[in-house]
Amino acid sequence: MKILFLHGWQSVPGGVKPTFLAQHGHEVFNPALPDEDFEEVVRIAQAEFDIHRPHLIVGSSRGGAAAMNLRSGDARLILLCPAWKKWGTAKTVKPGTVILHSRADDVVSFADSEELARNSRLPALALIEVGDDHRLADKESLERMLRACETTHLWGI
Repeated sequence: MKILFLHGWQSVPGGVKPTFLAQHGHEVFNPALPDEDFEEVVRIAQAEFDIHRPHLIVGSSRGGAAAMNLRSGDARLILLCPAWKKWGTAKTVKPGTVILHSRADDVVSFADSEELARNSRLPALALIEVGDDHRLADKESLERMLRACETTHLWGI
């Protein structure tokens, strides 16, 4: 499966999560996104989407906010602790979106993802509580991310 992975603020391409997806047989596009210019982040992400036409966009933290602000057609969204209240203008996500978030996240409040799911009228199973911090880089979180990527098209949500 082709996946566009959008990393978070003060992060870099080739991190634990996109590497994990690639190690499990997925073709992962993971562009470098600048820290200071969110409009440029969205422009770069949109250009990557338009070139590669991925089946899925995984956005981590600020990358989740970027994913929400793309013209992404039929591509599904997997958002990891999305920082939508801090960046961008999107306040809802499209049907079929899955959100993974840790209740212990001290960077982006779990309540923000609960609000996003409510605003978007996502079913309860679309918000998955996992991990014990903002990074979601522990084994269980990585496996849940992979499972969401590989099964979200089957959920009919």
